[in-house]
Amino acid sequence: MVSRLLEETSEIIGLQVYTHSGVFLGNVNNLVVDVDNGAVDGIFVGETNPLLVEGSRAVSIPYRWVQSVGDIVILRYFPKRVSAKKAPAPAPAK
Repeated sequence: MVSRLLEETSEIIGLQVYTHSGVFLGNVNNLVVDVDNGAVDGIFVGETNPLLVEGSRAVSIPYRWVQSVGDIVILRYFPKRVSAKKAPAPAPAK
């Protein structure tokens, strides 16, 4: 079962990813696989569209957001814009 899952999921790597409205997001670089349950938990997209992701950073997308997979990946959901918010600096030690 695991070998079949890995074979099927390896075909997703490299596919183009589009939002539900047809905007190109990027290409699938890797997958998050739950080997124990034989399921894909998410996809990683690197070098994303700067119109959708600030700084063209890589993003991890939950697999539940994926609408369909064929020659391309179509998402059922993706935020209008992803910004890279910086965490507040820690208070200096006293």
